[in-house]
Amino acid sequence: MSSRPTDSGPSGDGGRDDVPPGGKLGPTPSSVIGVCVIVGLVGGWLVHLVSARTGNPPLVGWLPTVTLTFVDAVLGATTWLTWRALQRDHGRLYAHEAVNRLAMAKACVIVGSLSAGGYAGYALSWIGDRAELAGDRMTHSIAAALASAVMVAIALGLERACRVRSEDDEA
Repeated sequence: MSSRPTDSGPSGDGGRDDVPPGGKLGPTPSSVIGVCVIVGLVGGWLVHLVSARTGNPPLVGWLPTVTLTFVDAVLGATTWLTWRALQRDHGRLYAHEAVNRLAMAKACVIVGSLSAGGYAGYALSWIGDRAELAGDRMTHSIAAALASAVMVAIALGLERACRVRSEDDEA
């Protein structure tokens, strides 16, 4: 009996001939993280340049840092519980739970990388600027960038915690 869909495509073959059976989902590559950080850096720098010419540049308050820290705490707790269940206790998760946690981890790696780069780029753009609130903008942006970087680290830990042993490793 096949586990493939019976008739989801016009040809009746499920349209999945190009998907290899038993595919693997690996950790987020460092190249993706690097590209996201660079895109964020450029975006954060551009926010300052564009907003300075069109009006007042945004003031980053403490709210983004507090929010990111809360997300870090929830993500850290999820990472700890996942690691404990799968690695230490050698338990199991339902398939949908594992997929949800892995999807959350991958999303947090990408969003955290983009926001870390964005806040860092915005902070760097204020170096040497003599504007009245330049110091506050730099301080708040650096704090948010650090909270975003922590999110990336914890999300990578969650990706690692979601790993399951292959049948080759158990033998």
